[in-house]
Amino acid sequence: MADEAAIDYTLNNPDTLTKYKTAAQISHKVLEAVSGWCVEGAKILSLCQRGDKLLEEEIAKVYKGKKISKGISHPTTVSPSSYVTPYTPLSSDAEEAATALKANEPVKVQLGAQIDGFGTIVCDTILVKSDKTQHGEVSGREADLMLATYYANELLLRLMIPPGLLASGTGEEKKKAAAEKRPTQSKISQMVETVVKSYGCNVVEGTTSWLFERNEIEGKKKIVLNPPDKEGKAEGSPEVGEVWGVEIGVSLGAGKVKTLDQRPTLHRRTTITYQLKRPSSRQTLSEIVKKFGNFPFSLRQLDDERAAKVGVVECVRSNVLRQYEVVTDKDNAPVARLLTTIAITKNGIVRLGMPPAVDVSRYKSDKKVTDDSILKMLEQPTAKPTGAKGKNKKKKKKAAKKSTEEEEEESSEEE
Repeated sequence: MADEAAIDYTLNNPDTLTKYKTAAQISHKVLEAVSGWCVEGAKILSLCQRGDKLLEEEIAKVYKGKKISKGISHPTTVSPSSYVTPYTPLSSDAEEAATALKANEPVKVQLGAQIDGFGTIVCDTILVKSDKTQHGEVSGREADLMLATYYANELLLRLMIPPGLLASGTGEEKKKAAAEKRPTQSKISQMVETVVKSYGCNVVEGTTSWLFERNEIEGKKKIVLNPPDKEGKAEGSPEVGEVWGVEIGVSLGAGKVKTLDQRPTLHRRTTITYQLKRPSSRQTLSEIVKKFGNFPFSLRQLDDERAAKVGVVECVRSNVLRQYEVVTDKDNAPVARLLTTIAITKNGIVRLGMPPAVDVSRYKSDKKVTDDSILKMLEQPTAKPTGAKGKNKKKKKKAAKKSTEEEEEESSEEE
């Protein structure tokens, strides 16, 4: 216990950021692989199984022989067009197991890895490959949705930066910038909605960004966009030294959601303790604790899927486990989501687990963001220039100085 307490798990410890980055590299690699498998007719169940298998293989390659926990921080999920929440069907539910991807639909791929309890989760939205989307341009409402999501995400990431952190100028100017008032919850929602509505879309209600901590992906702070019925307000503001899971959800509909009457397959252990009565419940919980700790998991990841469906019932009823309901757009409209794991450092934002870079030129829309204040913010960097550039400048200066000295020497010799 004393040794545990003595370890610094904050970002002040370089090992912490290294573990986050290692987990992020794995998450990013597997995300790209699963996204590449998302073609018309592909079974969602198979994609999830293959994604988890690849996650496990990549995780096994790092920190070999080290006495630290490592594993999946979020199982591979592939959510169809109108689905809002991560979706992962079970092989024992025949109808859902047969669900296949449709051409051109926007699907959300989400997954993550953790090293020593430092988890990164990433989500990207892709259009299922077809002759229309494989290589060429995308237009119409699909383009509106993708552009709205991209720019809303870029704005939200910039709103995560504490005031004055990236300010330049004199000491007085930096001090003034740092004293600026943080944007309120309603202001953040309003600005993000301005971007999204520019493309004729709406923010999905209740879209939440969470503070990440060791062994915890839903910390003490959160930012809620478009909160339903003024509930779920933000708690706390982002600060230097924190890691966040920043999420944006955008709908081509009104942004309202509904819960489907489907079996929840994604669960997560809570901090509540309870003396379970059924042996099957205790056995299921024991396996969950051993394999996943406090991170989300799918019932298909347990040894006996059918037994797990029975075993989790009492766990959920007694609040030992939290189940994630299957939620979709109320209008059955297409939905896009992005989730980026970021670290906030003194130099700005470090994008740890993030969706691949977007080629916005691919998407052709007659709509665009016109608000000057937002356009100005989108032009701002999310971090200070890296040290590499500074070193290159110094090298150039040294090279220029050396060249000048050589020229002077040659000149004196000629004389």
